Amino acid sequence: MAVERTLSMIKPDGVSRDIIGEVLSFFEKGGLKIVAMKMLRLTKQQAEEFYIVHKGKPFYDELTDYMSSGPIVALVLEGEDAIAKCRKIMGATDPAEADEGTIRKTFALSKGENTVHGSDSPESAAREIAFFFSELEICPR
Repeated sequence: MAVERTLSMIKPDGVSRDIIGEVLSFFEKGGLKIVAMKMLRLTKQQAEEFYIVHKGKPFYDELTDYMSSGPIVALVLEGEDAIAKCRKIMGATDPAEADEGTIRKTFALSKGENTVHGSDSPESAAREIAFFFSELEICPR
């Protein structure tokens, strides 16, 4: 397995419920290192740009409205097979289908307000990391 990087975000529902530390703990206990992190609030336009791959899908407007509704925490995670590991730690998009012990099973309010985002491929990870972070902001450990 190769060491790779992935982007994850704690979505507005996670930030507003003050569970940032608890979510971060899932990633750290799962063997991923946090190598960059920032809190910010996306504009509607930024959310639309970030989720451009979903443009035209029925949930696009609702997703971009939600992601621009409050602060998020963007983070870069690093580790062996980080993309797959992050997705396993997060659990299925629909919390009703997520495995016990995953972030979404533990914290998600609904399929839409599911607390976290994670890159789904090396290509997405590279694009998503570059959306939020410069190389200067990433601190390998």
